[in-house]
Amino acid sequence: MNQFTKKFLASAMLGTLLAFSAHAATLNIHNGGDPQSLDPQKLSGDWENRIAGDIFEGLVTEDTQDNPIPGQAESWTISPDGKVYTFKLRDGIKWSDGQPVTAGDFVFAFQRLVDPKNAAEYAYLQFTIKNAEKINKGEITDLNQLGVKAIDDKTLEITLENSTPYFINALMHYTAYPLPKHVVEAKGQDWVKIGNIVTNGPYKPVEWVPGSHVTTVKNDQWYGTKDLKIDGAKFFVLEDQEAALKRYRAGEFDILTDFPTDQYEWMKKNLPGQAHVAPFSGLYYYVVNSQKPPFSDKRVRQALSMAINREVIGPQILGTGELPAYSWVPPGTANYGEPAYVSWKDLPYKDKVAEAKKLLADAGFGPDKPLHAVLSYNTNDNHKRIAVAIASMWKPLGVDVELVNAETKVHYDQMQRGQVEIGRAGWLADYNDPDNFLNLLVTGVQMNYGRWSNPDYDKLIKEGNAETDLKKRAEIFKKAEQLALDESAALPIYYYVSKNVVSPKIEGFVDNIQDIHRTRWLSIKE
Repeated sequence: MNQFTKKFLASAMLGTLLAFSAHAATLNIHNGGDPQSLDPQKLSGDWENRIAGDIFEGLVTEDTQDNPIPGQAESWTISPDGKVYTFKLRDGIKWSDGQPVTAGDFVFAFQRLVDPKNAAEYAYLQFTIKNAEKINKGEITDLNQLGVKAIDDKTLEITLENSTPYFINALMHYTAYPLPKHVVEAKGQDWVKIGNIVTNGPYKPVEWVPGSHVTTVKNDQWYGTKDLKIDGAKFFVLEDQEAALKRYRAGEFDILTDFPTDQYEWMKKNLPGQAHVAPFSGLYYYVVNSQKPPFSDKRVRQALSMAINREVIGPQILGTGELPAYSWVPPGTANYGEPAYVSWKDLPYKDKVAEAKKLLADAGFGPDKPLHAVLSYNTNDNHKRIAVAIASMWKPLGVDVELVNAETKVHYDQMQRGQVEIGRAGWLADYNDPDNFLNLLVTGVQMNYGRWSNPDYDKLIKEGNAETDLKKRAEIFKKAEQLALDESAALPIYYYVSKNVVSPKIEGFVDNIQDIHRTRWLSIKE
């Protein structure tokens, strides 16, 4: 081959590669926290959900508005009593290694989810399924007693304990994703490692560098691959929001999943239309370790709650208009109506502070005997602003606050272990129903970080979930919510708004109440 031919071929190959790279559309997402796993049964955060929902797909999935649409199931029927759901799987659905996705993979996944040996934090989200809770608590040891059966490879039957109005929505959650039985059984815990993992969603992971990023590409075995307009995504770990905004302005990120709120006004003027602030089904709150004196004293918890000036947090400290929270279930939640509220909601703030001082004095604290408290939060500019502000609100009560921050994974691990006194937490609804919020305060639930426990509350939640009349169900749940608020089981602070920054070149991004934006619906215009 002569030199001219070599140069010609090299030039042609380079042109082809450049054309391919120009055509290849990769989405660069500032994803916040570091995922602890790619196993959908080992996740707990929205930063992990963004990845999981791209690489896996359940029986039901989300449209752009977060409404349920057929996923791996093409259709389903519901029995007259509302307890038995029969799903027909799509023809030809496959894992990314080409193996068929079967009803048996769903049975395997649900059984593994509730198996107590696997200690899945979110198993309780599927306790509506017959015998799921009893298996998870060790009362039944035969996993085949779970109400999930494969009638044949393409037909899955799920039987519930009671008629459950939100069940289809709950199936959009990652706890309802199937797992590749053939890979999990062959590889054990290593099945999620890059090189081993196979997935059934629109994309598949090809790189995972802990502390840095997860990279995905199109899954050519997914039934709708030809409709995907983005070739893959890179989910970047970065908890410094100021740094994330700088990288966005430099063109390194296409989407920010949060931003420093003190920059909101600047962004509205200088990045018009790019900062998205929208209503969100979520609650920002503090947990108080109810198992540890003096926080085991209801008077102490209530005093701390009453002294938080919620009205200034959204408009002044954050600047993005978050509404003050005096209920545990956010207003507007489906199947509920108006939530319960703390009894002191409408008191003037000075009266709240006066009552808080009295409660602390009754509990044995005051100027001569200050209450010492450690307030923990996960590293984030906005969380720090709020913690500093609330510490200053508590100071006039004679509360001496030490602020401690840690990266997200460490912070939530410490809360689950009961190692915090007061801890920042947030809950983004997994499905639109009061049960999803009220469950957080049930005894023994891993997300009950404050370890508050009340048998009457637990009983009411069980009664509510067994009630098929939605009006009566809401009344029972409201009694439970009022009980928890009267006990200051936790300290609700504000109802979330979603905060994203989206490049003008991204199309298909639709604000929705769950703040879920799957890559499959997006495109990039060059």
